Amino acid sequence: MKKNLVFLAVFGAFVALGSPAAMAAPDWNKAAKSTIHVFHPGAAPIEWVQGKGDHSGAAGLKKGETCAGCHIEDGKLSLDLKRLASKEMEPKGAPKAMSYPVTVQAAYDATNLYVRLSFKAPGGGFDHSDKDNELKASVMFPNDKVPLADQAGCWAACHKDARTMPGAADTKTKYATPGAMDLMQWKSGGGGKAVDGAVTDKRNMEGGKAGVTAEATKAGDVTTVTFTRKLAGGVNLAPGKAVPFGIAIHADNAGGRFHHVSFGHTIGLGADGDVKAAKQ
Repeated sequence: MKKNLVFLAVFGAFVALGSPAAMAAPDWNKAAKSTIHVFHPGAAPIEWVQGKGDHSGAAGLKKGETCAGCHIEDGKLSLDLKRLASKEMEPKGAPKAMSYPVTVQAAYDATNLYVRLSFKAPGGGFDHSDKDNELKASVMFPNDKVPLADQAGCWAACHKDARTMPGAADTKTKYATPGAMDLMQWKSGGGGKAVDGAVTDKRNMEGGKAGVTAEATKAGDVTTVTFTRKLAGGVNLAPGKAVPFGIAIHADNAGGRFHHVSFGHTIGLGADGDVKAAKQ
């Protein structure tokens, strides 16, 4: 990707005054910054997370504990990254950078939520199967019907029989049943493109209801991706509440499960949350 270029993609057709793109951009100097660390999860689906024999935190999940509550201490990851990179957890091959920080900011107004991600995308990945996209950044919002959504975030959509998992067919995508997740994504190919999708009984990369737009800039080695979505999407986001979300970043042309992901976190819309979104 060329430095200092702005990629803008508007998904769908909008009436000018009613579209998210027509709204005034937030003043990011007034938005609080939070640091969320993403990491390569290996071949660890939600079934592994829930399995007592493999994952010592499975008992805590049954008691209502969250993944982040156990594995984040003082804002930093508390994980056995060496195990995640081992052949036990990553039989194909782990990336050189197992974890890196993402700066997250958020703001909202009467109509939209704005989310901004800034990070240095690492090289040295094992998988380079997405030849069309050097970089993809995704944010997912599960509704309250998705099992474990408030504890594990978008990890609830990562199953052992989904494509690129060991032994899985190449035809099955991420899925969440019951319930649904809004999916917004920016991908670098073709000058930059926004995806307004959803995850239900399969992942749909179009047909979402959140009116997603996205743009990305690159200054030096820092990429900043800014998303805009409607509060009233497929998953409605209510001001005054904390809404669960998760991040996934595919760097170095990675595809499938060869991404870096966050644990489940919350954005507080005028409320307390891991990321605090103030009304502007």
